[in-house]
Order: sequence, then C-alpha cells, then structure tokens
Amino acid sequence: MKWAIIVLIMMSLLGSMMWVMPSPRQRFLAKLRQQASRQGFQVQIVRVTPPRAAGQVKPEVLNATAYRLPRYNLEKKHRENFTEWQIFRQTAVANEGLPEGWCWGTGERSLNEQQLVFLNQLIDKLPAGVSSIESTPVHISLYWDEKGDEDTLQQLKDLLQPFIDQQF
Repeated sequence: MKWAIIVLIMMSLLGSMMWVMPSPRQRFLAKLRQQASRQGFQVQIVRVTPPRAAGQVKPEVLNATAYRLPRYNLEKKHRENFTEWQIFRQTAVANEGLPEGWCWGTGERSLNEQQLVFLNQLIDKLPAGVSSIESTPVHISLYWDEKGDEDTLQQLKDLLQPFIDQQF
C-alpha cells in the first residue's frame, strides 16, 4: 500500500511537470519568432477585424500573428502624408485593383496604378498562410499563420523589403 501511494505521488508530480513543459509546436514557434527578431521583424499577437466577407452579417474579430518590418527611412513630412492601406485574403465587395480572393480593409483607390501592379506581384508570391498585409508609416506587416520555417521568414523579408525601399 505504501508503494502504491509513493507511485501515485510520483506520477502526479511527473504529470504536473509534463503539463507545464511547452509542446513541440510551442518550441517551434519560439524558435521561429526568435529568428524573426534577428532578421529585423517585430512579432506581435494582435486582434484584427477584417471587412465583412461576402454573405457575412457582421465581421469577425481574429487573433493573428503580425510579422512587422519597421520603417526607418521616412522623413517627417512623408510620414504625415503617408497613405495607409490594408488588404485581406477573403472575398468581399471592396476588391478594386486586387486579384480574386483579396479585398481592401482600408486604402481602396488610394494607390496609383504602378503601386497596384507592384502589390499584385507581391500577392502572387506570398505563401498561402499569409492572411493580410498592412502598410503604415511605422511599419509594413504580414499577418501569417506561421506554418513555415526560417527559409519562409527570409522569403517574407525579401518580399517586403521593396515596399520599405519604395516607401509605400
């Protein structure tokens, strides 16, 4: 009887320790986010409200992981006049100038033709897990499901860098 109690206590302690330990997915995400930080990304968990999708009565609020590259190359005057925009991977009414399956959250009709072509080229190269792109005077962000690896991080950075360089 004494041994049974000791075994039960040991199993309880071991179970508690296993419950506290991170899962393989959590360890992967921690490593990925640390690598992203080394590459210059700011990683944040944010609440996003996309526009209403076709057939949706009210928009849903989502938790998403934002991978942001800060903009250090904008002068004060350009920051004040910067055109902010955000697009989402979903079907909605506001989709002028975007490929099928994408819609505007903000900034529809605010980009010129050349910028729209450049944006559409980016969309064509994005991994399937990217659900939104946002551009502000502070940063350019991708909302990503984090299903990839360090090579995907480098690909995302290479895709976003021209937007920082061209300041839109």
